Amino acid sequence: MAKENKFYVTTPIYYVTAKPHLGTLYSTVLADIAARWNQIAGKKTFFLTGTDEHGQKVEQAAIAAGKDPKKFVDSFIPAYKDLWKEYELDFNYFIRTTDPDHVKAVQKWITLLIEKGDIYKSKYQGLYCSPCETFVTEKDAVVDCGKFLCPDCKRECTFVEEESYFFRLSAYQDKILKFFEENPNFITPKDRINEVISFVKSGLKDLSVSRTTVKWGVPFPNDPNHVAYVWLDALSNYITAIGFGKEGQEKEFDFWWPADLQILGKDIVRFHAVYWLAFLMATDLPLPKKMLVHGWIRVNKQKMSKSFGNVIDPKDLLDKYGAEPVRYYLARKIAVTQDSEFSIEDLEKTISADLANELGNLLNRMTTLAFKNELQVVCAPNIWSESAMELRQECWDTIEEVELHMQDYMFHMAYARLWKLVNKANAYFHSQEPWKLARTEKEAFNECISCICHVLRAVAIILWPVMPKKMEQLLQSLGIQFELSKNLLQELSEDVWNTEFKLMKIDNLFEKYDIQEVAVENKEILNSVEQKIENYIQIDDFAKIDLLVGTILECEIVEGSDKLLKMQVDFGEKGKRQIFAGVKKFYSPTELIGKQGVFVANLKPRKIMGMESQGMMLFAESEDGKLQMTTISGLVPNGTKLR
Repeated sequence: MAKENKFYVTTPIYYVTAKPHLGTLYSTVLADIAARWNQIAGKKTFFLTGTDEHGQKVEQAAIAAGKDPKKFVDSFIPAYKDLWKEYELDFNYFIRTTDPDHVKAVQKWITLLIEKGDIYKSKYQGLYCSPCETFVTEKDAVVDCGKFLCPDCKRECTFVEEESYFFRLSAYQDKILKFFEENPNFITPKDRINEVISFVKSGLKDLSVSRTTVKWGVPFPNDPNHVAYVWLDALSNYITAIGFGKEGQEKEFDFWWPADLQILGKDIVRFHAVYWLAFLMATDLPLPKKMLVHGWIRVNKQKMSKSFGNVIDPKDLLDKYGAEPVRYYLARKIAVTQDSEFSIEDLEKTISADLANELGNLLNRMTTLAFKNELQVVCAPNIWSESAMELRQECWDTIEEVELHMQDYMFHMAYARLWKLVNKANAYFHSQEPWKLARTEKEAFNECISCICHVLRAVAIILWPVMPKKMEQLLQSLGIQFELSKNLLQELSEDVWNTEFKLMKIDNLFEKYDIQEVAVENKEILNSVEQKIENYIQIDDFAKIDLLVGTILECEIVEGSDKLLKMQVDFGEKGKRQIFAGVKKFYSPTELIGKQGVFVANLKPRKIMGMESQGMMLFAESEDGKLQMTTISGLVPNGTKLR
C-alpha cells in the first residue's frame, strides 16, 4: 500500500495515578473518529494510545498506596483498556512506557542523541514543579507572598540542585521558528501556534532530561544513577510504538512515521510543539503533519478537577446512556477549538432531540409507513421531482462540506453540518405528507420513501466514525451491508441516487429522555407566587391566540442586525410565512433549520428592517439568560394548533 494512503493518529499517553475521566475519554474519542473517518476513505490506519507510567508523581503515589511502583501502575491498566473497549475505541496498539521494548528503544534513542552531541551532563539549579513534573524558570514563575508558583498549576515550586543530563534545546530555537513560519497550519486551532511561537521567541534554554533523585524511570544508558526525565521518555512513545529502535521493524516504522495527526490537550501543547519537535529534529526524523490541540471540558463553568469535586466518570455515563450517544455528544457539542461546558441536562437534551426525535424518528416513521403500505423494496424513480432534487443537492453539498471540515479536524462543525441535512430531510418528509400520498399517488409516495432512504444512507456512512454500531444497524434497516473494504466517501460523492433499498424492521435506535423540571415543593412559596399574579385573562382571551406548530425550512442572518434571524416557516395547509426572531446571540441558522417550533400565528404583521414579519416564535429564558426554543415532545404535522 502506498504511504500516502495511510493515516497514523496518536493520543497523549495518560498518567496512571487515577482512573480515566471525561477529558481523557474526549481525546481518545477524537482519535478514534479520525481513524475511522480515514477508514471509510479507504486508508490503512494506525491508532495509538496508552499510559505514561514513570516519573516522580507515579513514584510518590505508589509509596502513598504502599505498593511497588510496577504493581501500582499495573492496577490501573484494566480501567483504561476495558473502558476504551466498551466505548468502542478501536486502537491498534496500547503502549505502556514500562513495556520492555519501549524502555530499550528509549535507551537506544538517548545513546544516539549523546553520540550526536545533543545531550551532555551538567548540574541543574532552579525551580521544579513536582505535580507537573516541570522545571520552571524564575522568569515564568508566578510570585505570590514571596513564594514561586508554577505558572500552570499555581502550586508552589521547590528549589532543586542536582546533577543532570541536558538536551541542547537552545540549538533548535531558530529551526523551530522557521518550521512554524513555513507551516502556519501545523497546529489547530491557529491561536495555539501563536502562543507557542511567543514562548520560543522568548528564548529557549537547554532542557534537563534526567533525574538522580527519582528512581522510577528508564535508566540512562551507561549511567544508572540517572533516569530519563518524563518528557524524554513519554514523548518517544509515538515512535517506539511503531518500531523505532526495534530490530526488524525498520520498514514498519518508515511506513507509519511521520504521524498524520497528534491529538492533545492545550495544557501540554508546549511540550509537544517545542520539546518533541526539537527531539525529532535532533534525531533527523520527519516532523508530524498536524497537531490538534483541544480545549478543556468544563463542568459548572470550571475545569474538571478533583479539588472542585466536578470530575465526570465516563463509566457512569456509559452505564446510563450507552457508549455511542456519549460519543456523539462529545463530537457534536464539545468544540475542539475552545473550552466547552458539559452538563447531564444538555447530554439528555441532545440525545432526545438529535438522535431520538430527528434521526431515529425519521427512520422509524419512514419504515413504518413503507411497511404499512407494503413497500419493502424501494426503487429509485427514473425522474426525480423538483423538491426531491433539492434535497439530493443538499445531500451532495453536505458530503462535500463535511469532508472539508473533517480535513481540518473540526469534528463539531462537520456534524453540525450533517445535522442540517437531517433537519432538511425531516422538513421534506413533513412537507410531502407521504401518509396522504400512499392513498392517492403511489409513485410520489415511492419517491418520497426513496429520497429519505438515500439521505439516511449518506447520514449513516458519515456518522459511522462516531456511532459505528448504531449506523451499521441503520444501514441494515435499509438493506445495506456495511463494508470497509471500499472508499465509501468516494462512493457517496459519486452517488447519483439510483440505489434499490430492501427495508427491514429494527428496534428503535435511540432512547428518548424526558428532561424533568426541578419541582417546587414548598406550597407556601407557590401560594405567595399565585397571590402576586395580576392581570388575569379569561379562557376566551386565551382562545384568541393562535399557537401553531411549524417547521423552519430556511433561516438566515439579517444583514445590519446583531440580533435578528429571518426564517421561512412551513405551517402545512396553512401555508408558509416569514418570521423574524431576535435570537442570533443564542442560535446559528443551521441550528434552527428543520426544527419544529411553536409560533403565534395570528399576530398582526409588522415591518422589521424594511421586511414583514408574519408571526412570532416562542422561547423560554433559562437561568443563565439563554433563550431556549419552545417546542413539543414529538413530531406532529405542520400547522397543528396547541390547545
